[in-house]
Amino acid sequence: MTEIIGWVSSIILFLTVSRQIYKQWQTGTSEGVSIWLFAGQIGASLGFAIYSWLLWNPVFIFTNTLMVLNGIVGFIISLYLKKYGTSETDSPDKKSKTEKAASI
Repeated sequence: MTEIIGWVSSIILFLTVSRQIYKQWQTGTSEGVSIWLFAGQIGASLGFAIYSWLLWNPVFIFTNTLMVLNGIVGFIISLYLKKYGTSETDSPDKKSKTEKAASI
């Protein structure tokens, strides 16, 4: 049962972060998202992955390795969108931030 809780939690974490990165890519903007968020995630997840490997905990090895990869993808997308993406003022969609948040 303990392993099941770990694996389910791992899946939830991965899906949650992945969904945010996907939404960032789809909207074409990384406005309000600091690249330091992803840099910190990569560093912390890498440290946790190494720690998990030293303790030989497969759930956390898998989760933290996946989160390193997720952080790298988010970092790359964020950098790309900061350089080439649209800002909220350039967007043809003139919805306010409140309207956009309500549609999530």
